[in-house]
Amino acid sequence: MKLGNDSVKNKFDDINNKIDALIAICQTLRSENQDLILQIKRLESDLEKKNQTEEKFSEKEAFIQSKIDALLTKLDSFTVSEETRSKV
Repeated sequence: MKLGNDSVKNKFDDINNKIDALIAICQTLRSENQDLILQIKRLESDLEKKNQTEEKFSEKEAFIQSKIDALLTKLDSFTVSEETRSKV
């Protein structure tokens, strides 16, 4: 099967157009990939900040709970000693 010059040229033009389209798609995907990488980094940073905030909140909550427990213990001790005194 012999191909004429015009047919060969048309095939090369077709191949060239398809390659150009693939290159354009690759460039678009590369750009979108870079955007997604930046978005992932921002989200990871936001998540880290959220985790740190939650950890600080948990520490404060534990501190407050320990203070409340200490005050309740102190109040219980006072109540027990007052009950003992009133019985005497």
